[in-house]
Amino acid sequence: MVIDDTPRRLRYWLPLLLALSLLLPSVLTFSAEPELLDRIVAVVNDDVVLQSELDGEISTMRQKLARAGASDIPADEIRKQALERLILQKLQLAEAKKVGASVDDETLLLAMNNIAKQNGLSLDELATALQEQGMSMDEYREELRKEITLQRLRNREVLSRIQVTKAEVDNYLAHAEENPGGRDAYHLRHILIPTPEGASSEEIAAARKQAEEIMQRLKNGEDFATLASRYSAGQQSLEGGDLGWLEAGQVPTLFSKDLAGMERGEVRGPYQAASGFHIIRLDDYKGGDKNIIKQTHARHILVRTDELTSDQDAKNRLEQLYQRIQGGEDFATLARAHSDDKGSAIKGGDLGWVNPGDLVPKFQEVMDSLPINGLSKPFRTQFGWHIVQVLERRDHDATEEVKRDKAKLALRKRKADEALQLYLRKLRDQAFVEIRPDEYD
Repeated sequence: MVIDDTPRRLRYWLPLLLALSLLLPSVLTFSAEPELLDRIVAVVNDDVVLQSELDGEISTMRQKLARAGASDIPADEIRKQALERLILQKLQLAEAKKVGASVDDETLLLAMNNIAKQNGLSLDELATALQEQGMSMDEYREELRKEITLQRLRNREVLSRIQVTKAEVDNYLAHAEENPGGRDAYHLRHILIPTPEGASSEEIAAARKQAEEIMQRLKNGEDFATLASRYSAGQQSLEGGDLGWLEAGQVPTLFSKDLAGMERGEVRGPYQAASGFHIIRLDDYKGGDKNIIKQTHARHILVRTDELTSDQDAKNRLEQLYQRIQGGEDFATLARAHSDDKGSAIKGGDLGWVNPGDLVPKFQEVMDSLPINGLSKPFRTQFGWHIVQVLERRDHDATEEVKRDKAKLALRKRKADEALQLYLRKLRDQAFVEIRPDEYD
């Protein structure tokens, strides 16, 4: 007898056919429109830039440009800038992977928790806020991972190699003091028309011509922020070229001398440098004021916690020392004998004159709450258990110290900005980049 096993065979093949229909939709001939595949718009060494990535970057740029009041920039200009940004990002991420500057999930979670906390949100509330802005938590997580990775790469390959010498700080301050009218800070906008490394005379001439044309347009009254957003290759182009407030010595030497004599709203340039041609606008400036700070002279005793000393043991030891000081024993003698802060222990626990912000927040909070000669009860910081005594307070003119600190920071930032531009240009020039023509052109 012949048995018809069609139902049984259908039961066997039907799930397989359904699976294939999901995996291979292109082989099916249903009447539905075929799904468009994400196309490659650029090849960057061993990586690619996809159309979807470019569309996302263009959308982000449009939002930033709209906030900067530069919404009339042609679409092809925005596309060009967006693609170049993605190319540089791909190159940096590849370099980060090569040198081991990637970000693990634990670090990423910690960063997300910190961001949520800074905004007064829980992670769930952060996810909701992101969703309201059209971004999922997964998308935000990966964007944050890229951002931290890029920062790690720049710290390793650029910032960690920057040194600022005492002589440079001295020269910075001497130069700043020469500024007419005592100007020591400037609010600037900036446009950079770049030239490639080892540029030919023709490339330099073309960049110079473009910079001069932009200068003429600025003289004719066109908006600086709009032109910066459209043409500048600077890091702040999407912010209208806004560099914010810079200390006098932080301003690139290329045009620092001119700034002393410029008035608000004045534009100068183009200035030629290794990176290209620069144009600046002075939005505002300010002079220097004295920096009077409230200093505290204090001393303390620290008992650290470790494998041998539990948190409770450390607290008990400090409470005993607190009672002994209250009973009349000498603070300095006890500090020398019992404090785990060896640097101050040999000086009887003396911390010297302390500036606001020098100490961890909890220690600063307790110290600031004490009157002169006041002695704190034991309290805990991340270093262990402390007692602190305030000896005196004073108003201190820290103008020179603050100037030197600001000078060092300003010099580091100036060197970092210049070094980063050169580093990115080197990555770009050494890379294989093939930009695919727009299929809709």
